[in-house]
Amino acid sequence: MPPRFLFADQLGPHYDDGGPIVLVEATAVLGRRTYHRAKAHLILSALRHRARELGARVEYLRAEHYRDVLAGRDLEVINPTSWGSRALVAELGASVLPSRGFVTSEQDFATWADGRPASRLVMEQFYRSVRTSTGVLMRGTEPEGGRFNFDHDNRQPPPKGAVSLGLPEPWAPVEDDIDAEVRRDLDRLVAEGRVHLIGSDGPRRFAATRAEALAALDDFIETRLSDFGPFEDASLTGDSDMAHSRLSVPLNLGLLHPQEVIDAVVAAYYGGGEHGGGAPLSSVEAVVRQIMGWRDWVWHLYWHLGENYVAESNFLAATEPLPAAFLELDGSAVEARCLSHVLDEVSRTGWAHHIQRLMILGNWSLQRGYQPAALSDWFINAFVDGTPWVMPANVVGMSQHADGGIVATKPYASGGAYIAKMTDFCGSCRFNPKVRLGPDACPFTAGYWAFLDRVEPRIRGNHRMSQPLAGLRRLADRDAVVAQERERTSW
Repeated sequence: MPPRFLFADQLGPHYDDGGPIVLVEATAVLGRRTYHRAKAHLILSALRHRARELGARVEYLRAEHYRDVLAGRDLEVINPTSWGSRALVAELGASVLPSRGFVTSEQDFATWADGRPASRLVMEQFYRSVRTSTGVLMRGTEPEGGRFNFDHDNRQPPPKGAVSLGLPEPWAPVEDDIDAEVRRDLDRLVAEGRVHLIGSDGPRRFAATRAEALAALDDFIETRLSDFGPFEDASLTGDSDMAHSRLSVPLNLGLLHPQEVIDAVVAAYYGGGEHGGGAPLSSVEAVVRQIMGWRDWVWHLYWHLGENYVAESNFLAATEPLPAAFLELDGSAVEARCLSHVLDEVSRTGWAHHIQRLMILGNWSLQRGYQPAALSDWFINAFVDGTPWVMPANVVGMSQHADGGIVATKPYASGGAYIAKMTDFCGSCRFNPKVRLGPDACPFTAGYWAFLDRVEPRIRGNHRMSQPLAGLRRLADRDAVVAQERERTSW
């Protein structure tokens, strides 16, 4: 059996069948993108920790490019997770095993998608199909609790007057000698100009080993799972993590298998007995939906929609370049409290929870017409859990509606009223979410109407946008708001 070459997102036991392993630390992988410092650190730390665990079974190589040390070798690989990596594997002539690390296989998705046009590849239908076929949270043919989806129950604003949810600090690792070595090596690579990084240095906040990943999973179930569902869409200035798990990081490194996360949260629900009563069903179902539904679906869409999906998707003709505040993760350059806060948090940690990504960063970018491919790349680079397969559908499709409705049936745009309801950002902001014209006009509120004005010709046929567009046509100060946002220099 030839040695198995594992990529840096294939580091868990489900990628290891007991034979010889090859791991490669390729500097060019870090150098071709402007990664967050925490992301570069996490990748190297995870690789080096895995090499230490494998001991004599691993051949650990350091090179500029993968090809420098892998060309001409007899290798096997587990089918990797990006178009670029699969092209490399084909070039190397490695023996390819089926992909792992997801609940469903490519063939499962192909069977489900067969005969469906792109507009009918609906996540909710895929999710229900997988729930039914796997029996997860099912009683025979019926879903547990009588519903497949408890999303309607999971939209509570944060507790009135709260500065946090009052939960314990989430689990965090203790750095070791490998982390210290990684930090020194990154300092050297930056000084030599071989890599360019953004964001703040450590300490490392996310799991880089299997043991750490399991500890993070246990901690989430014990301290945060019950509150996850109700406050899934809420944000507080004083609570960066809320009740979110942050398990996307070890999942996307391959340190956890999604099925074991699902099994663990489902077991927490049935911990109350045969009929449930342990962890709240609405929270448990929300985790299952995010992993078994959304995560698997996004993975399959990456392949199903093709290698050119990102480059060719710009339905709303968004062409604005990303601003320096994004590229430099500089919240101080932004007056809008919500955006400033989230950019600062990403700079500090390389992470933000999903509603901040969608309704702050994504909503802002959508309104201002940032180029979707550039935004997708930025999310890959700036977020510790950002990967080439996870961001296209999430950013280009869901957040920016750049594919015209394949991933999301309507643009995810909202004004300041939504942010005021679901967060505490607006109370400390100089802009007023109720005002759309004048010096106090909220750039989200005014930006929402200016966005609708700009894209109206392209979304006029979308029945889900008929009510917002009718409101736009009734707006007495429409022209003034559009002109204001076109000329705005301060936000």
